[in-house]
Amino acid sequence: MRIRSEQLNPIVGDIEGNAAKIRTSLKKAEKESIDLLILPEMCLCGYPPMDLLERESFLKKTEAELQKIIESTGETGLLFGSPVRNLSKTGRPLFNSAVFAHQGELKAVTHKTLLPTYDVFDESRYFESNTEFRLVEFRGCRLGITICEDIWNTRNEFIYHNYAYDPVAILSDKGADLLINIAASPFSRNKPGFRKKMLQDHARRLHIPVVYANQVGANTELIFDGDSMVVDSEGMILERAELFGEGFVDAVWDAGTGTMNPTHNQVSPRLQPDEEVFKALSLGLRDYFEKSRLSKKVILGLSGGIDSALTAAIAVEALGSENVTGITMPSGFSSAGSVTDSEKLAGNLGMKIQTLPIGDIYGAFVKTLEPLFEGMPFNLAEENLQSRSRGVLLMAIANKFGYLLINTGNKSELAVGYCTLYGDMAGGISVISDLYKHEVYSLSRWLNAHYYKKEIIPEAIITKEPSAELRPDQKDSDSLPAYDVLDGILKAYIEEQKGLEEIVSLGYDPAVAKTILNLVDRNEHKRRQAPPGLRVSPKAFGIGRQLPLAHGWKHQM
Repeated sequence: MRIRSEQLNPIVGDIEGNAAKIRTSLKKAEKESIDLLILPEMCLCGYPPMDLLERESFLKKTEAELQKIIESTGETGLLFGSPVRNLSKTGRPLFNSAVFAHQGELKAVTHKTLLPTYDVFDESRYFESNTEFRLVEFRGCRLGITICEDIWNTRNEFIYHNYAYDPVAILSDKGADLLINIAASPFSRNKPGFRKKMLQDHARRLHIPVVYANQVGANTELIFDGDSMVVDSEGMILERAELFGEGFVDAVWDAGTGTMNPTHNQVSPRLQPDEEVFKALSLGLRDYFEKSRLSKKVILGLSGGIDSALTAAIAVEALGSENVTGITMPSGFSSAGSVTDSEKLAGNLGMKIQTLPIGDIYGAFVKTLEPLFEGMPFNLAEENLQSRSRGVLLMAIANKFGYLLINTGNKSELAVGYCTLYGDMAGGISVISDLYKHEVYSLSRWLNAHYYKKEIIPEAIITKEPSAELRPDQKDSDSLPAYDVLDGILKAYIEEQKGLEEIVSLGYDPAVAKTILNLVDRNEHKRRQAPPGLRVSPKAFGIGRQLPLAHGWKHQM
């Protein structure tokens, strides 16, 4: 039996377009004599559909296209993901299901058992959990069909939930010859290696081949890397698709020997960590524009610093240099390099750049406020006036020309609140908000050394001391610890969920650690108002991190 695992890039809510994509894959598979075509979780409606699932019109359209797909099947069996109604009178109204069709008929429907409700997932909000386990027989092979989380039971990067069922073990005990998992598993840093090991462990433990089909593409904050693969019963990777692009892998199930064999020996080489992140962010930004039906024209503020430089490089990669315009907006506190380094960067990337000094605008604000501020020292109010002046100009240009402003803030500054509401926090999408400052530097250096193989991001930008340039001789180090210290504390607190005592036990100064944790907590209100950011870590700011704004929690040793 020839089996194909194909990773598709659906658009959430574009049910007709997704259905057409599914039928195109099916026709190609039939033409190439594929016996079983396996497609990702929820690929008919896109994942995650969120509260669209609560709209009757959405469900009816999904059902209509589902039936058309079923009727279009011929000799190739088709397994794909879709929401399916729960016809019982109890539980949630829907199932997250794997639909199996063959020769124009619905042959089987398998429902998802383990419904994640941690981090970015909220499946129990919509779906009822499966409690019945059945194999699906097809051409002499007993298929054990699972959906995404079903195969991740207690094998995630962080264990949020100990489930009552282990679906893959149950299906193995029932005599499955082959384990199939259709997934919409989002990317995070190091996830491909972790995923590979997880699938290999299942195959070796149960002595069953595993076929994995994962969604690719990005939907708002979430980026899906694909990484579809076929693993034999000894845990060997027979076929593995490229990351971050549509594609497929083929293998052959030999019913006589009960073995899985490669077709093309296509095992795509793995990417370096910085390359993974760069490809993920580029895909995330590109799909945000394409799937939102937005013009690809973007603007961003170029400060001469590392954050805006990296954001510009990613934007050019994702959207093309002709679609990216940088605006440099020097004030009286800006260094000479804020403009000249930005101009060099823009020239290297082939993007447009304009300079709009804000000195007069800032001066007008200060003069207007003088009667109210009389006798008071220069402080954060005057600093933020500069950032907000820049935000006003950027939004005006975006409005005038139909551009989208992209945000350039990093995770470190967003964590501790070193960003200005209605100023440098403006934008429709945040590109690097899930990269700590040290990761911004690492990725920038990697781009020059390995991707461009020449200096595109000017060395002066990479080596200059970080500064917001909102007051004379200002440096980030004036009020923050060194970024290797800051980022270590932030990662332990945000991603690893460690408390103050645990963080101090790692060797960090208690007073510094407590100050940083308090800054993170105190600035939750800012993050609530930040633009959506592309997720590349196991715990990003956004839909996967939910904390109260008003609370009385205090960190104690």
